[in-house]
Amino acid sequence: MSKKKKLPKDVVLDSKQIESMYQKVKDRSLTEEDYKNMEGVFRLILWLMSELEKKKLSIKRLRRVFHVVTEKAINVLKKNKDDDASDEGNAGGASSADDGTSPKEKTVTKKKKGHGRKAASAYTGAERITIEHETLSPGSSCPECGTGTLYELKDPGVVVRIVGNAPLMGTVYEHQRLRCNPCGAVITAPLPESVSKKKYDERAGAMIALLKYGSGVPFFRLGYLQQRLGIPLAPSTQWDIVEKVANMLRPVYMVLLYLAAQGRLVHNDDTTARILNKATLSDLDNPDPKRTGIYTTGIISHYRDHTIALYHTGKKHAGENLDDLFDKRENERPPPLQMCDALTRNIPKKNKTKVANCLIHGRRNFLDVFHSFPDECSHVIKELSEVYKHEKRTRKEGMSDHQRLMFHKENSEPVMNELKKWLKSRLDEKKVEPNSSLGDAINYMRNHWEELTIFLKVPGAPLDNNIVERSLKMVILHRKNAYFFKTQFGAEVGDLFMSIIATCVQAKQNPFHYMVTIQKHAKLALKNPFDWLPWNYQRQLA
Repeated sequence: MSKKKKLPKDVVLDSKQIESMYQKVKDRSLTEEDYKNMEGVFRLILWLMSELEKKKLSIKRLRRVFHVVTEKAINVLKKNKDDDASDEGNAGGASSADDGTSPKEKTVTKKKKGHGRKAASAYTGAERITIEHETLSPGSSCPECGTGTLYELKDPGVVVRIVGNAPLMGTVYEHQRLRCNPCGAVITAPLPESVSKKKYDERAGAMIALLKYGSGVPFFRLGYLQQRLGIPLAPSTQWDIVEKVANMLRPVYMVLLYLAAQGRLVHNDDTTARILNKATLSDLDNPDPKRTGIYTTGIISHYRDHTIALYHTGKKHAGENLDDLFDKRENERPPPLQMCDALTRNIPKKNKTKVANCLIHGRRNFLDVFHSFPDECSHVIKELSEVYKHEKRTRKEGMSDHQRLMFHKENSEPVMNELKKWLKSRLDEKKVEPNSSLGDAINYMRNHWEELTIFLKVPGAPLDNNIVERSLKMVILHRKNAYFFKTQFGAEVGDLFMSIIATCVQAKQNPFHYMVTIQKHAKLALKNPFDWLPWNYQRQLA
């Protein structure tokens, strides 16, 4: 481990003293006191440079707050190459067109995928209306040539129209009332049978939950919007509605917890959270009284052919929440494969797992110091990009877990073995200072090599933890917009909805439709929740 450098002694100088010292340097008339101050300033600069190097005050990380960045190898390496070319061009005074190619030829790039118009098939939630021709039908004579017979094409013509309205719409039914003059009886027209007796129907609860927990729209913000659109909906009313919906979804959620505990592969990670009223935190969710931080743990479990997403907010770390989940695991099942980063708090203590570490986390350490060590970091990023090219091919060809393992052993294992030798040689040959930031990145890879290369030994082992990091974006979006949960119970309700929404997304099902369906069939879902999971509930409707 690298030694932690001590913070240098404070050097207190105001602007007048600094100006005076600068003038003395010019006149070469420094005093003994000035030399001591200058020594302190130089030590401060050295310490600051060291801290920047160690990422504690990393300028690169600070820039990420204000700029959208990408970690793709093609962009990182291209940027470095462009910087080098720019430096050489400026030094030599050559223009960009000196190589004989026109600027127009240089700027031609391949059009990126996903930047065109959306196909009509993408509008899965839109109402579909079939329009038949007013005068013609299959079998009619062709009006153009008069001799042919018309037949219906399989692909209809499609026109998409988008309309705007409030997230929650309302209808006011005005009953006609009739009064008898002699007896004074008042007769009111009854509601049509098709009108629900509930003020807030199933779609209202599903929409509020989806906006709040799936899209990060706070209750107050939605309340302001509804008020301005003339359909008021108080934040307290919104909470009452989603609480009732959560109670209907709870049986299904408990089944998801049980099935996730039986998973063969589990990903987990943490992100910070906030509960305003900490007095509501239960003792069971507070294993260490001295612990003050609150976290949301994201867990992705692969059970058979299904992917289950779960969240838990409280004082427990990811490993402790994984322990709680595995308490529901059947005893005869073998230990699952666990993918996480190398933090010890991600590892369960009561239950055994086969731990794999995230290759992207190891790569990111080199990405953070790329500016200081471009050649060494470029080499590591290029080698790892080869491994990911092989992984992309396994997905494209739909290889089984065993085929994928054999393919990686044949193609990726030589790459990783050479990288391991290269990392070792940097330190053994003293080409890299072990206590530098690059040395730390190399040591991280070497110290966790076995866990980082599990994909070369275990069938189905992933390369990275990206799937759970992507799933945590929904939690982060909620945190950035709603800031906090008021109580632990509020956090539990949020965890339930986020788990349901994220699992629907993994199953490629519409979470809005799913939550509406469960509410409409709440009694059946309570009786047999295994038949009303996101990946099989459509069968019950059929």
